[in-house]
Amino acid sequence: MPELPEVETLRQSLIPRVVNKTVAKVEIYNPVVIESQNPEEFTALKGALITEIKRRGKYLLFHITPQGKDSQPLVMTAHMRMTGKLLYDEETQPVRKHEHLKFIFSDNSQLAFEDVRRFGRLWLVEADRIKTVSGVNSLALEPLDKAFTAEYLAENFKHKQKSTIKGTLLDQHVVAGLGNIYVDEVLFAAKIHPQRKVSSISPEETADLVCHMKKILATAIQNRGTTFRDYVDANNEKGDMQNFLKVFQRQGEPCPRCQTPIEKIKVVGRSSFYCPNCQKLPQNNIT
Repeated sequence: MPELPEVETLRQSLIPRVVNKTVAKVEIYNPVVIESQNPEEFTALKGALITEIKRRGKYLLFHITPQGKDSQPLVMTAHMRMTGKLLYDEETQPVRKHEHLKFIFSDNSQLAFEDVRRFGRLWLVEADRIKTVSGVNSLALEPLDKAFTAEYLAENFKHKQKSTIKGTLLDQHVVAGLGNIYVDEVLFAAKIHPQRKVSSISPEETADLVCHMKKILATAIQNRGTTFRDYVDANNEKGDMQNFLKVFQRQGEPCPRCQTPIEKIKVVGRSSFYCPNCQKLPQNNIT
């Protein structure tokens, strides 16, 4: 599932290719990816101009100006979920096997939405109604926001005292943009066991978590995200961050700090990778 670095990489790859382009038509092959199940919302975009692409957590926000002086600005929100892809081509291509929707622009280039598992979703709403999009309206701040501080995170921790730190950092109401990969990497960097209860996290550890989140996410964006299987950017190019991960999917490999073999456990139903020596679980951790 693409996390903040992957979605940001996708955004950056899309901007020079589709911003300021005019939609000639929208072809829909499977409306299941349209949250409203109303294909006419998208086919009516003929003549619309894509003016900007922003990101909020793991969501991409396409700002669109429809044709007609009295038309209201729109936002198309895209959530990739497990296997969704937005792929750009300089020329119109034949429909691919798992392609559900395609924007064809006036210069004959295209932007296709593909999704093998069909979990990805697209919303199209008026710009002033963006907070009505499911998931977007309740997102917390993301770590790269200047306002995301140790004090902010500590405040969000207050309502999660009995939860595991792993589960809490995955909660988009607490931290926006983190997923399984980067939570494991952040916890390793901070030397915190994924099953630790939030109530046991000290102010110093909270500050460490914030620091490592910012550094690791910035590094992941610099390395264009993580690709293990499905993730690619708009040019169908893979990321490189998988080559720099310390613990995620490195079960049995030596810890880069102490050489103890990395272990894999389940936490809140998610595979979690950690070093049992560097990330010890306190004996008084409440289960």
